[in-house]
Amino acid sequence: MTEDLEQLMKNLKLRRMLSVYDEQLRAAENSQVSYSEFVAGLLRAQWHERQESALEWRIQRANLPERWSLETFPWTRQPGVSKKQMRAFAELDFVARHENIVLVGPTGVGKTGLASALLLKALQNGYRCQFIRAQNLFDEMYASLADRSTRQLLNRLASLEFCTF
Repeated sequence: MTEDLEQLMKNLKLRRMLSVYDEQLRAAENSQVSYSEFVAGLLRAQWHERQESALEWRIQRANLPERWSLETFPWTRQPGVSKKQMRAFAELDFVARHENIVLVGPTGVGKTGLASALLLKALQNGYRCQFIRAQNLFDEMYASLADRSTRQLLNRLASLEFCTF
């Protein structure tokens, strides 16, 4: 790679393209792919990197208490939870229909883990989401009355497509 090309990639913040360039070039030379296929491979690598970064940023902003997914959830320790029902919820049809899901049960049955798993699934599908514990929401609402920021709080919550309490 030329210094000029390397500097351009750095200036344009194309870090992933920069890191895979030599590998992609060797692979392209060995399999004799066209220039457009070579460039498409570089752009695809950069696009995937940006998608992964955007997802990680959304996850950080969502304040997930746990990083459970439905695949990593300990189903054997929670036999009372319907795996079939949770997989149906994971299709996120309820979000499009603007419906709510309420998970109830005693402490330690997996409500937070399941809510986190559904929230993670929604984040992976590009939804704007946030995990807020009910007590924290009540505290924020009470504080917003004192500093007259209730409208801002409601606007922030209304902008979310998926929220767990």
